[in-house]
Amino acid sequence: MSVEHVLAAPYGTMVLADLGAEVIKLEPPLAGDDSRQFGPFVGDQSGYFISINRNKKSLTLDLKKEKGREIFARLVKKSDIVVENFRPGTMTKLGFDYESLKKIKPDIIYASISGFGHEAAPEYKNMSGYDIIAQATGGIMSITGQPDGPPTRVGSSVGDIFSGLNMAIGILAALRKREKTGEGSRIDIAMMDVIASVLENAIVRYTITGKVPERIGSQHPSIAPFDVFKAKDGWLTMAIGNDSLWKRFCKIAGFENLADDPRFETNDKRSNNYGELKQILTKWTGDRKVSFLIDLLTKAGIPTSPINTVADVIKDPNINYRGMVIDVEQPKIGKVRIANTPLRFSLAPRDAKTEPAPLPGQHTTALLQLLGYTTEEIEELRKEEVI
Repeated sequence: MSVEHVLAAPYGTMVLADLGAEVIKLEPPLAGDDSRQFGPFVGDQSGYFISINRNKKSLTLDLKKEKGREIFARLVKKSDIVVENFRPGTMTKLGFDYESLKKIKPDIIYASISGFGHEAAPEYKNMSGYDIIAQATGGIMSITGQPDGPPTRVGSSVGDIFSGLNMAIGILAALRKREKTGEGSRIDIAMMDVIASVLENAIVRYTITGKVPERIGSQHPSIAPFDVFKAKDGWLTMAIGNDSLWKRFCKIAGFENLADDPRFETNDKRSNNYGELKQILTKWTGDRKVSFLIDLLTKAGIPTSPINTVADVIKDPNINYRGMVIDVEQPKIGKVRIANTPLRFSLAPRDAKTEPAPLPGQHTTALLQLLGYTTEEIEELRKEEVI
């Protein structure tokens, strides 16, 4: 059961739903999840919401009302996991913090996502935790962008998405622990922590050298050439990750003189003299078309690729071969194309049916009936706007 909104927790519970979990999504009556108001829209439904809430059931419930809290407590008794991503303290005020839920169901697994954690330094207690805030405080914006440009937010909401993924991993580990010990768990995910954890080698570069990593565009800080290059008619990447690939590249590109050039003969030297090397390579790529360069480099075994737009991705033969874009039959509006789960299992059918994102409160009646509520009681709850 998930008391979730917008992206971080919904993304994590979508991953669990894709893996077969029954996810009951609690939403406020009338308005529903905030993300139902985010575009683009198909009719009166949010494409944003549809894309991250597949395979879930929606139950509308007002947790500020006593009868709503009674329903929530009954749901907890039947649930394995409770997920929430509200500001720390919100669930405590409602009487549904971890310690309170343990009294209802001792082996409950309780997972939270917040900007800075439920256990946070005093300086962060009152800060709000949106994706761009996590990216800023976690450090990734300081190393993203061009050297002469401003700090740049990663184009996708990685603070939310990586937090949702880490939550899902933590829940799976907690389920395994409960199988062995019978004990529940409290999982506390801070988005700032998650961003810090994916800084790759930036932290260790600083702790070892004392030099603060800076924005360097698309190049790699310690591998060269590993970057984006402009061609005559577009852009491409090259990722020459070792000295053997470098010698092979020099041969097919007509740069035999560079293979043994003392400035570039090893990866470390190429990284240290990359400014000079980039000028040479940019002139070479700039005189040639992307298709020619991709063909030449690929045939030689040099890692390369064009820079795909989202439109290119949707049409890409490998994306389509692997079923990464699927149609879901969304209630009231018909087919909507969304990104599929990237998880592939040997025994899972490739054409497994994906359930669409739920309408607000679509499963409220059925779920309350499972809890023992009569039709008359459900109608009364609806009139009182509890559901």
